[in-house]
Amino acid sequence: MTANTTQLAAQVVRSLDKHLAKDIRLIDVETVTSICDCFVIAHGNSSTQVRALSDYVEKEVSDKCGITPLRTEGYQSTGWVLIDYGEVIVHVFNEEMRGFYDLERLWKDGTDVDITQFIDNEETT
Repeated sequence: MTANTTQLAAQVVRSLDKHLAKDIRLIDVETVTSICDCFVIAHGNSSTQVRALSDYVEKEVSDKCGITPLRTEGYQSTGWVLIDYGEVIVHVFNEEMRGFYDLERLWKDGTDVDITQFIDNEETT
C-alpha cells in the first residue's frame, strides 16, 4: 500500500475503533485485485450502530484527511454499508450479514494487516 492509502486506511480503522466497531480487519488486496488496495471490514451490534459507524467514518475521514467517498452504498438497508474511497473500500456490516457474506474468506489470498499500529497511535496522529 502507498503512504496515502495507509494513512487513509489508518484513519478509517481509528474511527471505527473509537466508535466501538467490532472485529475490525484490514486486508491488503493490492496483489489480488485491481479494484482497490485494501478492504477495511467491521461490524456493529445493530442497524443503528452500522449507520452511525458509517457516518463517523465519512465525517472523520473528511475532517482529518480531506477526502470524501466516491460513493456510498447500502445506507438504507442498514445490514451492510459500503464506503468506496477508491483505493480503500470500507465494509460495515451487522453481525449476521457479515457472517453470511464472509468477505474475509472470499479475500483470504489478501494479506491481513496488523491494525494495532494504527489504534495505539491514535493520540499522536
